Amino acid sequence: MQNRYGKLASWVYDLDKPVGHSFGDQEFYRARLSQCDSGPVLEPAVGNGRLFIPLIEAGFEMEGFDASVEMLGYCREECRKRGLSAPLTQQSFESYVSKTRFSAIIIPAGSFQLITSTASATAVLRRFHDHLAPGGRLILDLDPIGGFLDSPESVRSWTTDEGDLLTLTARRVETDYIAQTTLSHLRYEHWRDGVLAATELDLFKLRWWGVHEFELALRAAGFTDVSACGGYQHGRAPDRDDQIISFEARRPA
Repeated sequence: MQNRYGKLASWVYDLDKPVGHSFGDQEFYRARLSQCDSGPVLEPAVGNGRLFIPLIEAGFEMEGFDASVEMLGYCREECRKRGLSAPLTQQSFESYVSKTRFSAIIIPAGSFQLITSTASATAVLRRFHDHLAPGGRLILDLDPIGGFLDSPESVRSWTTDEGDLLTLTARRVETDYIAQTTLSHLRYEHWRDGVLAATELDLFKLRWWGVHEFELALRAAGFTDVSACGGYQHGRAPDRDDQIISFEARRPA
């Protein structure tokens, strides 16, 4: 049940973060990719296509994968509606394989932190390094530790166009300061006419990284020209108040 983005979780994600919705990342990634060599771009954990589809519409050659069949369904349907075509496959971070060598690999919105094992995360970085063309870039976002340790419980709700109610109750149940992980129980509920139609429980686990720790991990995986910036402002070093930290690294030519 861990980090699986099932039917209700994917539905809520699509309602809360529809295609085109930006946290500042859409503009940031578009600008950074314009500085990369021409060639295909890979987005792991593509989700519903929130960022993926606008980048296709901006002219980038995109490929994507996700472990969730439900999330891929939303992405494929949005591509179909817009008359877009792009390779999408069901794969995981740990098992991804492709014969393509990419000019860039992008992982926005902290999705890399779904990999909670340090050994697995290190192996995935090496895997992505090997899937880049010489001179290709890895660009990704991480949430700072503060985002993991804020309110331990929250309740949110959404109303669909049909009048159904979707709720999400999140409760952090474990914080492991040695492994640098948090575990939350996410309970999704679908209500129709005051009757509970469906419910779903996800065990949601994330790992946090220190800035210098992650820079070292990138270098250990073979990357060079490693840099970090805060608040989607390229060239500005992260500071303690940033809500997002973006890293960029290059496979040597």
